[in-house]
This record gives sequence, structure tokens and C-alpha cells, in this order.
Amino acid sequence: MAHIPRPPADEGQILSCRPDAGRRETSGAWVLVATVLASGMAFIDGTVTNVALPVLQEELGASSAEALWVVEAYALFLAALILVGGSLGDHLGRKRIFLTGVVLFALASVWCGLAPNAGQLIVARAVCGIGGAMMVPGSLAIIGSYFTEAERGKAIGTWSGFSGITAALGPVLGGFLIENVSWRAVFLINIPLAAVVVVVALRYIPESRDPDARSLDVPGAILATLGLGGVVFGLIEAPVRGLLDPLVLASLAVGIVSLLLFVFAEGRSREPMMPLSLFRSRMFGGANLLTLLLYAGLGGALYFLPFNLIQVHDYSATAAGGAFLPFVIITFLLSRWAGGLVARYGARLPLVVGPLVAALGFVVFVLPGTEGSYWTTFFPAVVLLGVGMSLVIAPLTTTALNAVEGRHSGLASGVNNAVSRMAGLLAIPIMGIIVLSAFSGGLDSRLTDLDLPARATQEIEASRNDLAVLSVPEGLNVSEAAAVERAVDESFVAGFRLVMLTAAGLAVASAVAAGVLLGGSGEKRKGRVV
Repeated sequence: MAHIPRPPADEGQILSCRPDAGRRETSGAWVLVATVLASGMAFIDGTVTNVALPVLQEELGASSAEALWVVEAYALFLAALILVGGSLGDHLGRKRIFLTGVVLFALASVWCGLAPNAGQLIVARAVCGIGGAMMVPGSLAIIGSYFTEAERGKAIGTWSGFSGITAALGPVLGGFLIENVSWRAVFLINIPLAAVVVVVALRYIPESRDPDARSLDVPGAILATLGLGGVVFGLIEAPVRGLLDPLVLASLAVGIVSLLLFVFAEGRSREPMMPLSLFRSRMFGGANLLTLLLYAGLGGALYFLPFNLIQVHDYSATAAGGAFLPFVIITFLLSRWAGGLVARYGARLPLVVGPLVAALGFVVFVLPGTEGSYWTTFFPAVVLLGVGMSLVIAPLTTTALNAVEGRHSGLASGVNNAVSRMAGLLAIPIMGIIVLSAFSGGLDSRLTDLDLPARATQEIEASRNDLAVLSVPEGLNVSEAAAVERAVDESFVAGFRLVMLTAAGLAVASAVAAGVLLGGSGEKRKGRVV
């Protein structure tokens, strides 16, 4: 997730690669070191950035829209180009593209750490996304091409285990660095990791290619980037500029037209990066619809959680990073067990029950106000969400891969992975509109009752887009300042609650999609794409 758990179907991308005959030049342990560290960089970056946002927003004076762009710039290029990044490695050499991605990611991380303003940070995050689109699929393909089928189980287990550890430690480490060093250290921590990856990869990873690789779908990549970028820009800027602003309307129009052209081009292309024929499978379509809905709710909800914890509940950055730790631990411990449920009960049961439990978790997030102990407010919601997602992640991967023949498994897993990333990418700005609308309405209502001086009211009005980081105007007495702070906090919580209810609705919709479109235990392999 730039802000969500590890996307589904990563293991499927490893399994889809053919082992390379000349791989025995080096030790497999070093291959795992390089790929695990590279994947760890991506996981850590995705989890710690959200924790850093409330702090960097305050220190850089960034608006809520600019804070959104810090996440969305990275997610946009990663989601739009990740399929192309994998294809580039198949054609030009997996090691070469992997190393290019690592170096680009590291250099962009330096830029992020040194960025003097929000604008430069956003551009640097976009470059990080381009590097990640080459690095992430490259690390999976290298594991798949190096290890034989007999060795892959252990290799995947090692990779998944360490990925779980980095996902667990990332937010806590990020919070510690933010608190004791600077938010800039969150990005600069990638530099020593990248240096180790480059040294190990140059020395120990053999080059490999796929002689039967599909051709690069450059038009598809351009249209996907334009389409997603246009829609995201319009959604983020609409609350700031107004929905009828010419730039917003033009951006949305370009985005929608580009996405329609993308679908048309993919249907006409001989080797598209996202083959529409895969969606002829009822099971594959159902798995991806579930992914789109559930991961949209998850991505949108988790973006705003650190803001609530830090800016409203006064959590330290370390505490905010650790607040989600139970989720990571639960999904790590239960996912393998949940994967076995498909063989016993079929895909439908866990993929209906899991989202419903996750929906209950989102609803429990609605209950806390502006005060209360973590153990009685957010902890129960985090646990429920973790249990629900544990029932989803592994069965969803199995379902997506079972829906197609083995020769399509790489494409199927890549598409499902991309869909999960696109879901969060699109959901966050939509959730941002919901939060800002609820915040503005609630703040107006509460300020009316306070009878503040006109100058103070005007200052608050001018900075309402800052949401919970909104500063109390100077010149107010102690009671007035406390009342404004309380009004700001309560208004943000009202928006946060609407986001969680929206996420719960999306989770329920994903459960309905699973119940309608996915087969039961006796139908696991019907509707395959051959």
C-alpha cells in the first residue's frame, strides 16, 4: 500500500516465472537478501509515509490537497506503470531493470528527504513511483527465475516472512525517526538499504530474460497514466478550486476519455498489458471486483487514520505507527491458515465472511470521539480489520490464479495486483472530498455557536482546507481558543466517521460481489480463461 497492506497475488507473480537454466552461478541466499531488501524498501516507504504526513504537513505548511498528492503522486505512477515495469524486465533483463528501479528509487528518496517545499516533495514522490514500478515486479521476477519449482516454496516463505516483518516494523521505525530525528529521515533510510541491494545484486544476481515475453504496450501505459492522473488531479483539486473550475473539468474530461481509450486500445491490441479477455472469466472478474471495492475502502480509510491519531488524539508519531501493528501481526499469522480454507470450503465462503468482518471493523472505527484509551477505542477496530483481511488475502490470490490457465497466471496476478493499487489511488481523493465536506459543514455549525470576532472567523475560513492541522487564530482568549480547538477536532472526527462508514459500505459490496460471482467448493475451476 503506499498506504495499504501488501497487495494480493505477489506470490503468483513469482510462480509464473520460468526458472533460468544458468542460475547456479551463486548462492540463492544472496538473491533473497537483495530482493527482500528491495521489497522491504517499498513496504516501509508505503507504510511510514502516512505516519509522516501529519508532521510534514505542519512543518512544510502543506495544505490537505498537497498532503494527498504526496501519497497519490507515488501511487499513480506505481499503479499505472507496474505492469510495464515487469514487461521491461522480461525484455531488457530483469537484473538491469531491477537495479535501475532501485537506483532511481534511492535518488528520488534523497530528493524527498531534502525537499524544501511540498511541491518538490510531490515531484520527488512521483519519481519514486516510477522507480518502484521497475523495482517491485523486478524483485518478484528475479526470485521466480532463479529458484526451481522445488525450491520456490521455501523461497516464497522466506520472502513473505521478511516482508511481514518489514511491514510490521516500518510504521514503528518511521514514527521513531519522525519523533527523534526528522520526518526527512523516513525517506533517507532508503539510501543504506538501496546501497546494500545494489552491491549484492551486482555481485550475486545473474541476468535473466523471458524469450517469450509479450511485447511492450506503450500506448496502454501512456493512456493508463493519463487517465488515472487526470481523474486523480480533478478529484483532489475539486474541493479546493471548485467542481466547475475549468482546470478541474478539463482534467476530469481528459482522464475519463483516456481511460475509455485505454479500454478500447487494450481490446484491439494483440498483446495488451491488461488483457480484457481475462475478465471473461466470471471468477476472475469477481475476484477483481472484490479487490477493487475492498481495497478502495481499505486504502481510503487508512490514509486518514494517522491524521486522526496524531492531530486529534495527540498520539506521538511512534504511537501512531504502532497503533496499526496488531493488524500486521494478525494478517501475518492467519493468512497461511486462511489460504487453506479454499481447498476445504471453496473461495466464496472466506471471501464473503472476510469482507463482512472487515466492514464490522470499519464500523467500530466510527465509535471513538476525540478522547479515550487506545485499547478501548482503536484497538478493537484494528483487530477486527486484521481478522477480516486475513480471511481475504490468501484466498483472493488463489482465486485469481485459479480463474486462468497456468500460462496466464503471471498476467492474472499482475492485473490483480495493479487493480488493488488503482483502488487505493482513486479512493483516497474521493474520501478526501467526503472528509472536507463534512469538516467544513461541521465547523461552520460549531463556529456559529461560538460568536468569535470577525477577524478570527475569516482566518479560520481561509485555512479550513488544512483540516485538523488548522491553527487557532491569535488574539483569542483561553476559553475561545480551547473552543476552536474542540470544534476543529470534532469536525474532523465527523468526517473521519463518514469515511469509515463509506469503507464499511464498500467492504459489504465486495462481500456481495464475492457471493454472487464466485463459485462454491464444487465450482472452484469453472469459468477459467484458457
